[in-house]
Amino acid sequence: MRPRRAKSTWAILLLLPCLPAAAQSPELPTNNITWTSPSRNSAESMPCGGGDLGLNVWSEAGDVLFFAARSGTFDENNSLLKLGRVRLRLTPNPFEQGSFQQTLNLPQGDVTLTGTNGNTTAQVHIWVDVFRPVVHVEVSSNQPLQAEARYESWRHQDRILKGKENNQNSYKWAPQGEVKTRHDSLSFRGDAVEFVHQNRPETVFDVTVRQQGLDAVKPQLYNPLQNLVFGGALTGQDMQPAGTTDGQYQRTPYRGYALKSRRAARRHALTLALHTSYTPSLQQWQQELQQTLKAARQNPKAARQQTLAWWRAFWQRSFIHVQPTQAAENRPEWQAGRNYQLMRYMLGCNAFGAYPTKFNGGLFTYDPALTDSTLRFTPDFRNWGGGTHTAQNQRLVYWPLLKSGDAALLKPQFDFYLRILKNAELRSQTYWQHPGACFTEQLENFGLPNPAEYNWKRPASFDRGLEYNAWLEYEWDTVLEFCLMMLDAEQYAAQDVQPYLPFIESCLTFFDQHYQQLARQRGAKVLDGEGHLVLYPGSGAETYKMAYNSTATVAGLRTVLTRLLALPPQVGSEQQRKAWTAMLSRIPALSFREIDGHRLISPAKSWERVNNVESPQLYPVFPWGLYGIGKADLETAQNTYRFDPDVQKFRSHVGWKQHNIFAACLGLTDEAAALTVQKLQDSGRRFPAFWGPGYDWAPDHNWGGSGMIGLQEMLLQTHDRKILLLPAWPRAWDVHFKLHAPYQTTVECTVQNGKVTQLLVTPEFRRADVEVLLQ
Repeated sequence: MRPRRAKSTWAILLLLPCLPAAAQSPELPTNNITWTSPSRNSAESMPCGGGDLGLNVWSEAGDVLFFAARSGTFDENNSLLKLGRVRLRLTPNPFEQGSFQQTLNLPQGDVTLTGTNGNTTAQVHIWVDVFRPVVHVEVSSNQPLQAEARYESWRHQDRILKGKENNQNSYKWAPQGEVKTRHDSLSFRGDAVEFVHQNRPETVFDVTVRQQGLDAVKPQLYNPLQNLVFGGALTGQDMQPAGTTDGQYQRTPYRGYALKSRRAARRHALTLALHTSYTPSLQQWQQELQQTLKAARQNPKAARQQTLAWWRAFWQRSFIHVQPTQAAENRPEWQAGRNYQLMRYMLGCNAFGAYPTKFNGGLFTYDPALTDSTLRFTPDFRNWGGGTHTAQNQRLVYWPLLKSGDAALLKPQFDFYLRILKNAELRSQTYWQHPGACFTEQLENFGLPNPAEYNWKRPASFDRGLEYNAWLEYEWDTVLEFCLMMLDAEQYAAQDVQPYLPFIESCLTFFDQHYQQLARQRGAKVLDGEGHLVLYPGSGAETYKMAYNSTATVAGLRTVLTRLLALPPQVGSEQQRKAWTAMLSRIPALSFREIDGHRLISPAKSWERVNNVESPQLYPVFPWGLYGIGKADLETAQNTYRFDPDVQKFRSHVGWKQHNIFAACLGLTDEAAALTVQKLQDSGRRFPAFWGPGYDWAPDHNWGGSGMIGLQEMLLQTHDRKILLLPAWPRAWDVHFKLHAPYQTTVECTVQNGKVTQLLVTPEFRRADVEVLLQ
């Protein structure tokens, strides 16, 4: 389909009313999720969260249950451990029979369960304090009830991990000896249940440093696992300890520590307070936890109001409602808009995390046997590791946050890289004696390659800086996307880019220095005949291996350097700008090829084999933005999408596939609409946005993130200062949306019956930069 073109733009804009911005989209409550029957198991749970804390909430066999998870809870093996399960039972039990309702209330960010059994009705209201790591459970009923709450842990004893269960940690398929998940310390402390995991001195960090020959610089390396202590306490108002019980859930044994109400009452309140710190002293951690508990009890009403205000502002910033007047579970277009909101909600639950939202489940994984019946592991399991960072996947979780107005939520991902910058630079200095940060793919949260992917069975002569891995060798350009996000955060939200400049420069320096060194080892010249770097060996994602001038790498280097030079003149010294300009002059051109008479963007100048099923020949379209609507040579990029045989073969909506994004950016409306709706259609699980496992795990957050990006690009694209509105939007679809654009701009638009009926641009003068492309 031909790309959209502007038609009577100024006439359309002049005719639109200047309406005041709505406080919150009136359609949002129609996106709430309500269930009228209990769940069968944890796979039929509902997400709830805030701050950096996520819960899976469900009701089963008369009980109300939830898992608790928090950002940054890594054990000695780098598993991302859950913080247990809470089970609530009321007597007489309103949830055992009769009527039932469970609702995720998006505007308030909470979950409410209501049950009626005979004459007994009770409501359980669960919410998370956005500004403190505290879960509140509030019970109200029409008659006095007894309440019993249990904190349940499957880590009451050591567990030896065998086979695929090690995929949850950094050892994966190559454990070095026996690997254990160490038990937590569990006890009643006063009227509370206290649970805590304290990492032992020896961790997978130490194993990895030895494996990779970095002992000489070990004292300088950042170690996020050392002295890490995490856990919390469950307390109940007017509740007391009531002993322990042993049980089994989804074939996983657990021990429950019970609190029971001292008397029947119409109201009960539970508090789950969590705490994470770096301290060699368990006593100090306990003292700090008590401060968290004290703060949680001081003024819960004020905390609730602060949390409500945060979620209100969150939903005011952005939304997309597709076919809003046709809200129906069986309409795929409406589902796509609703599920966009649900995915954004789950990302919002880790707004203040110490670590980024993991692509392979985020904070909302559940019992693994319910994703794959052959995996009889604990709820701590997720495929592809807990502390392992896969940038090719993570990027799709974080790109949507710019247009959704959530640039502040990029901080956990940016901080992740800033913390490990020195480690990445020490790798380059140790292995190759040149400056620059080398970030590999399958990266640990301490900045070194995953030890299994690095490979224990390496030839003695193999370069110590490389992963001995057919998929990952020479793939170190994924970090460039996060460099661009840092620059975009400045452009979209006026975030100060200065703290990120050393990081961005170090990433660029690595490529400049390393490929000159490799050329020097091969011959007398460090540059090609045109004065450009010879980017060989390289990699086009994990797919085109032993690539020469990988298109993804060339486009990334060129875009990041160009954007650095476009920063305001006060950013960067004259010397820095000269260095950026010189480096940009050394970046080679993109490569092209011809197939059946069509000129296409080539994945690289040459390559030796195809190893995976990605389409990096289209990365110049997204994320690098070198091709697109209103930009030069659009036809070549469209031909690449349509006629490249690998693109055709690999095209899909599953998991991290991003063909929906490419189609939207190229103005191919029909293709973008079809693939994006497939991406964002209901997951097939009870919660509509628990997609996956795809190529990864469930819920698959890079599946949802790529769906969000595609929908955004269908609605709004930018080129220089231009705002291209509805560039790949089907005329037959009504929509009400609010998205963000560069230069601190917001655009709210309503389309009804193929016409733009409302357009609000803030600041107002940016209306002149809007081109409406809907036809």
